[in-house]
Amino acid sequence: MARLNYNHLHYFWAVARDGNLTRTAETLGVSQSALSLQIKKLEDRLGQQLFERRGKQLVLTEAGTIALDHADVIFAAGDEMLATLSDRGDGRERVFRVGALSTLSRNFQAAFLKPVFDDGVRASVRSGSLAELTTLLQAQKLDVVLTNQAAASSEDTPWIAHPLAEQTVELIGYPGRGRRGASVKHLLTQEPLILPSKDSGIRHSFDALMAVLLIEPKIAAEVDDMALLRVLARQDVGLAVVPPIVVRDELASGRLVEVAELAGLTETFFALTMPRRFPHPALERVLRNRDLELASQRTDA
Repeated sequence: MARLNYNHLHYFWAVARDGNLTRTAETLGVSQSALSLQIKKLEDRLGQQLFERRGKQLVLTEAGTIALDHADVIFAAGDEMLATLSDRGDGRERVFRVGALSTLSRNFQAAFLKPVFDDGVRASVRSGSLAELTTLLQAQKLDVVLTNQAAASSEDTPWIAHPLAEQTVELIGYPGRGRRGASVKHLLTQEPLILPSKDSGIRHSFDALMAVLLIEPKIAAEVDDMALLRVLARQDVGLAVVPPIVVRDELASGRLVEVAELAGLTETFFALTMPRRFPHPALERVLRNRDLELASQRTDA
């Protein structure tokens, strides 16, 4: 099967974006007849008519619209390749592609990305399961994956896990929820609890702690969405079992308060990356920034 001629595609793409054959020919420095011939060759190759004339205007057919969508992707990828591998680009930095575990705290994601936004870099954030995101990472379709789940590296999964931050897990609730000075054991047995879902790292540690303490907690809700967990805590459904960063804004405003710390329970946030010769410049900056913050946390601890 003959390969696609990308010169033909580029001529089509230029005309489709401009909408005027004469003007495009002048811009490209070719004759109208040569430009029309290149587009005709592409149509013959695809077996589809890409334009139809309406008066003096060239209008894309349905096939032309589909071809333009693909051409946009192809030439955008080419621009990104040049920006990545050449220092002769136009000065624009390529998109920083981030994968984030779908259950990960939105506040943490925003804090991680802040240096990127401060530098004016455009970010693309995709949510998904750890398996989905690490597959995209290995295929070099993501620059980094943010997760709070341990992800061991191996020959088949050669990523690097960068620890970014570690936070204690606390009981957090509506002001007045939980008797002041009550013991943690009393709170866990007498107050309704809002827990992360059973497939989360926090939940595994929490269930292990309950087994050690011989406690049967009162579970009001189990959710895998941290945003929903925040809403339920604000509605006073019960005490939420979360790291403070998840409800940072609510704690700052006083809508929620820290009731008790769950000793020994922590959540660790990781950035997974692949060893690459040309890592995204923004990745180096955010990892350097988070490493400094983590070092500070350890010093203060």
